[in-house]
Amino acid sequence: MKAVTTTPSDVDVVLPCLNEAEALPWVLERIPQGWRALVVDNGSTDGSARIAQALGATVVHEPRRGFGAACHAGLRAATADVVCFCDCDASLDPRLLLSFVREVRAGEADLVLGRRRPHGRGAWPAHARAGNLALARMLRRRTGLRLHDLGPLRAARREPLLALGLTDRRSGYPLQMVVRAADAGWRIAEHDVPYLPRTGASKVTGTWRGTWQAVQDMSRVLAEAPAEAPTAGRGVR
Repeated sequence: MKAVTTTPSDVDVVLPCLNEAEALPWVLERIPQGWRALVVDNGSTDGSARIAQALGATVVHEPRRGFGAACHAGLRAATADVVCFCDCDASLDPRLLLSFVREVRAGEADLVLGRRRPHGRGAWPAHARAGNLALARMLRRRTGLRLHDLGPLRAARREPLLALGLTDRRSGYPLQMVVRAADAGWRIAEHDVPYLPRTGASKVTGTWRGTWQAVQDMSRVLAEAPAEAPTAGRGVR
């Protein structure tokens, strides 16, 4: 098991975490060499924070429950020029972020997103896929972006992300990031990534109730009036 760096690096990976003890070793082993893993513990009761720290990650504690709360706490704790986001349940391989970061650094895109492609039985429940598709269509009507997914695997520069002034602290956080980036004229790219069956029980999309709550959260974000935000680039692709 290789150790991830706990010292500031030029890439930070934010990993929102709620009871992911089983998945953490797999995820942290795949953090690219020299990058820093920021595991944001969102109130775990299974020793996730202790395991993450033992494996070399930097642990950030965010007591306020919510996916957005954990993600934003990680973003605020980051110091690297480029910040990535990845789920901490072993459904997505952090090594896929290498090409995302290269694209951001090369100035080819301001925000790079992963379009999840399910690999393996049970990787993406039908109800969760349906909810995601509906939201993608709503996003297209709201912004004109022809995206297919609102997945958690993504990369962008830290300072422009902070300048977006993201306020959602629930399931709408990933969507609000895309909407406000689009309003600011960011160049947004999307690439296919394999989506694996998660380790452990899902807190959101694994249940109808969780999926419905996520759709409600994101629908509220789409209903927001366009926000003014600093421009990171020109155009959207």
